[in-house]
Amino acid sequence: MIKKKKTEIYALGQHISMSAHKARRVIDQIRGRSYEETLMILELMPYRACYSIFKLVYSAAANASYNMGSNETNLIISKAEVNEGTTVKKLRPRARGRSFPIKRPTCHITIGVKDISLDEYEDMTMKHQSVHNKSRGGIWGKK
Repeated sequence: MIKKKKTEIYALGQHISMSAHKARRVIDQIRGRSYEETLMILELMPYRACYSIFKLVYSAAANASYNMGSNETNLIISKAEVNEGTTVKKLRPRARGRSFPIKRPTCHITIGVKDISLDEYEDMTMKHQSVHNKSRGGIWGKK
């Protein structure tokens, strides 16, 4: 059995002070693109989330070049996800001794880059199994 090489490197930003919905709007634009194209897109987009995501993409590329010796021209954004973090809650004083809650949402952003020049090894039994399944009627053959 042959193991796969680890070709995906991550950068994780936690407790970033913005809504996960607003960060997803930017993340959806860069998922699956090359590293250089992603940097250009993030520099030109007018959203506040772009700066935090730009730093994470840059950090993921630095991790890939340091840990695997990858060239930045061969990197693509293979995984980009945004999860909701904790909500910072404060109380704002209002008239007549009352208070009003202020909720500041945070999010966790994960950027994964993959080097397309590195070969991934596959298990040979999986190749034979997929050929065997296709002979029964292809992908859509149901038994």
